[in-house]
Order: sequence, then C-alpha cells, then structure tokens
Amino acid sequence: MLFCRFAVLFALTAVLFGCPGSAQTELTISAAASLKDAIVEAESAYRQSGAMIVFANNFGSSGTLAAQIDQGAPVDVFISAAAKPMDDLAASGLIVTGTRRNLLRNTLVLIAPLDSKLRDFQGLMDRSIRLIALGDPASVPAGQYGKQTLMSLHLWEQLSAKFVLGKDVRQVLTYVETGNADAGLVYATDAQSSGKVRVVVTAPDSTHDPIVYPVAIVKGGHNEEAARRFVEFLGIPKAQAIFVKHGFTIAAP
Repeated sequence: MLFCRFAVLFALTAVLFGCPGSAQTELTISAAASLKDAIVEAESAYRQSGAMIVFANNFGSSGTLAAQIDQGAPVDVFISAAAKPMDDLAASGLIVTGTRRNLLRNTLVLIAPLDSKLRDFQGLMDRSIRLIALGDPASVPAGQYGKQTLMSLHLWEQLSAKFVLGKDVRQVLTYVETGNADAGLVYATDAQSSGKVRVVVTAPDSTHDPIVYPVAIVKGGHNEEAARRFVEFLGIPKAQAIFVKHGFTIAAP
C-alpha cells in the first residue's frame, strides 16, 4: 500500500514538474551567423529557467537560411540579419502571421589584423592592402551592407579586384584573423568577439541600410507554442542583457 502511494506521488510529480525521463520539446533555430555566441548563451539561460527544450541550431548567412526554409527545411524560429530574407519568406506565406518583430540592431565596421597600419576606408586603396574580405552580397546581409557602404564612398569599383567573398560574416572574420585577408567588413559584434583583429573605423549609418535583426516563427515547425514562448523570452530583460553583452543594441518596439 505504501509503495502504491509513493508510485502515485512520483507520477504526479513527473507530470507537474518533469523529470529526467520526461519528453523534451525540440526547437530548430535558424539564425544569422553573427548571432551564434549570443543565441547559444540565451538558449542556455532559457533552459536554466526550467524550460524542457532541446535546441537544434543552424547558423549561416540569412539569405541561405531563408532559401533553405523556402525549400522545405523544418525550422521553428528564424532570426535574420536583414529585413529582405524575412520579407521574402513572408511573401511566400511561410511566416506565422503576427509573430514577426524587430529584435536587435548592429553596426558595420572595417577591421584589420592587430598589426595593420590601416586607418580608414580610403586606405583600402593602398597597395599594401591586397585582399579585402566581404560577405557575398548575393546572400550575406553584412556583404550587402558592405557593398552599400563602399558604393556610397565611391570605392566599390576601384576595389573590386581585391575582394574575397565569404559564405557568412563569421568566415569573413576568420579570413582577417588568419591573415588570409588584409581587411574585412563585419558587424561590430563579430569584431568584439575576436582578440585577433582591431576595428579600424565604423561605417557611417548614412552609408548603408539600417542593420536590423527581425525574428519570426516559421509555419509548419515542430511546436508553434514552444516557439512562441522562446521568442517571447528573447524579448525580456534577462535575454536582452545577453545580447547587449555581446555588443548588440535592442531594437525599439
């Protein structure tokens, strides 16, 4: 009789609070490569709050991630580093209505190795700067912002022979860190994450489109309600503090 009471009590506790054997919900997050460190930390904080979630992350260029979703990749939450990839998915009816909102902002910076003598954008014309790393403008928002900046400064055509294109902004950072490029255009948050590069100068906001990170829930995901709760968490002060620590600015409501 005593055993039966304990068995019933254990079963009720497992239902109410969960236990090591409880089923966990899996959420697939597709997010811009520049968000990798911040998102992983935010997910850890979310699990520590008691959420029974297993995260499957896919980081890359926003354009590539959007194309994967358009082709049927099973994704629950999409966080882009630009509006257009999200616009394209919304136009195709792949975003859950009413779930999209701007989450973060960022800035674009010119970086170089620590020992570089580069001082400004005009210095990219110098013969000592042989290769300039840039995200592929065809699919990488940071590359699109970089192209806009260089065009605004009337440098794009003159520097075109020096460009080495990266598949995402983290690859651009790696090119500069390893000395495989003499300079590169990345987000301020990427530069902050590295001890192997220095920020030469910040691109003026007037030279490129606003760098905004929208987030939304993707239709046909594993668990829409769990996705909604996680997206809500990303907007509370605890999660926002993580993003700010990594160099992001919180987008205005």
